[in-house]
Amino acid sequence: MDARDALWMPFTANRAFKKDPKVVAKAKGMFLEDEAGHELIDGSAGLWCVNAGHGRKQIAEAVANQIETLDYSSGFQLGTPGAFKVAEKIKALLPEGFSSVFFTNSGSESADTALKIALAYHAAKGDPRRTLLVGRSKGYHGVNFGGLSVGGLPKNKKQFGPLLGNVAHIRDTHDLARNAFSVGQPEYGAEFADDLNRVIAVHGGDAIAAVIVEPMSGSGGVIIPPKGYLERLAAICKANGILLIFDEVITGFGRMAAPFGAHHYGVTPDIVTMAKGLTNGTIPMGAVACLEGIRETIIDSADPGIELFHGYTYSGHPVASAAALATLAIYEEEDLFGHAAKMAPVLEKAVHSLKQSPGVIDIRNDGLVAGVEFEPDAHGAGHRGQAIFNECWKRGVYVRFSGDIIAISPPLIVEEGHIDRITTVLGEAIRAVV
Repeated sequence: MDARDALWMPFTANRAFKKDPKVVAKAKGMFLEDEAGHELIDGSAGLWCVNAGHGRKQIAEAVANQIETLDYSSGFQLGTPGAFKVAEKIKALLPEGFSSVFFTNSGSESADTALKIALAYHAAKGDPRRTLLVGRSKGYHGVNFGGLSVGGLPKNKKQFGPLLGNVAHIRDTHDLARNAFSVGQPEYGAEFADDLNRVIAVHGGDAIAAVIVEPMSGSGGVIIPPKGYLERLAAICKANGILLIFDEVITGFGRMAAPFGAHHYGVTPDIVTMAKGLTNGTIPMGAVACLEGIRETIIDSADPGIELFHGYTYSGHPVASAAALATLAIYEEEDLFGHAAKMAPVLEKAVHSLKQSPGVIDIRNDGLVAGVEFEPDAHGAGHRGQAIFNECWKRGVYVRFSGDIIAISPPLIVEEGHIDRITTVLGEAIRAVV
C-alpha cells in the first residue's frame, strides 16, 4: 500500500493524484515549493485565502505567543480578549451600520450560520412564516447542508440525496452572448435580478427569509456581477422585507481591491459572511457580521438565558483570533488593499492579452481576480481546464481550475513581474494543450 493511502483528499481526483502527485512542502511570499524543491508562483493565494503572502513571521509569532499564553478557552459563556478585539476590527472594516460579529471556523460554517440567523431573526420579529431561503445558480456557499442547499453547483449536490426542502434558486448572471471579454463589470444583465420577482410571485415575498449571493462568484467560475445587478437585487429584497446575505468568503479582505465586495460594488447587504483571508489562511476562522437590529431583535425577544442556540467549539478560538489580529495589522500597515488596487489594472491588461489564445471563449476580471474560460474539448467538460492546470504546474505556476475555467487570484503582495510570469506561463500552457 502507498504510504499516502491513508489520506482521503478533499475535492480531489484521488486516483489521478496518485498517478501524478503534487505535494507542496514549503511556501514563502509569492512562492510555493514542492517536495522535489521546484519553485512555483502562487497564482491563487492558496485557495483564495493567503492574501498577505506566505510565511508571515508576524502571524507565526502571534500564534506561538498565544498558544503559550492561552491555548484554548470555550466561547460558550466565556470570553477571551482576542475575540473581542477581532470582532471590533472586523466591524471597523465593514460598511457603516454593522453592529455584531459571530465567529465560526470556515466559510461553510459562516454560510450555515448566516442562514440560521436569518430564520431566527424573522421568528423573533413575529414573522415565522418567512422560512424560504433563496440561492443562485452557479453559487457556492460551502459544503455543509445549508450552504449546499442554497448553492447552485449541481455536481456538489448529486451524491447526497435530498437536502433542505424550503429552498429556491434564481438564475445566475453568466451571459457569454452579450458579455464575453468584458473588462471589469459587464454592461448587460442588471435585469437578471428581476428573476427574484419570479420566486416572489410563486411563494410570496412574505414567505422568503433571505437571499444569499456572492458579490463576485468565485468557485462558480469568476462570474462578475453586471452593472446595476446587485443594486437591483438589494432593492427588491428591501421592498419585500427579505434579508440580503453577501457571501464574502472570497471577496472579503482585499480581493476586490477594497475591504469587502460590498465597498467595491457600493451595495450594503444585511449580513456578510467571511473566512479565508481573515487569518491569511493560517488558522481556520470564519465570521458572520450583521447590520444593527438583527442581533438586537433576536436577543431582545428571547426568553431569559441563551438567546441563539448556535455556535461551535472553536468559535472565536484564541489562537485563531491572534492570527486574525496579526493578519489584519499587516493589511493595514502595508496598505495591501491599496496595493491590490494598483495591481488590478496590471492584471486586467495582462489577462486580456490572452484573448486570441486557442480555445478561449471568455476572459473576465474585476479587482485582483480574473477568469479565463475555455471551450470544452472532446473528452468532456472540465478535461481541458485540468490539462491546462497541470501544464501550468509543470511550468512553475499554480492556478486554480473550475471546470474549463482557469482562475487567477494572487496574493495581494503581487508585483507586475509576478503577473507577467503568471499570464505568460498560462499562455504557454494553453498553446501546449489546446
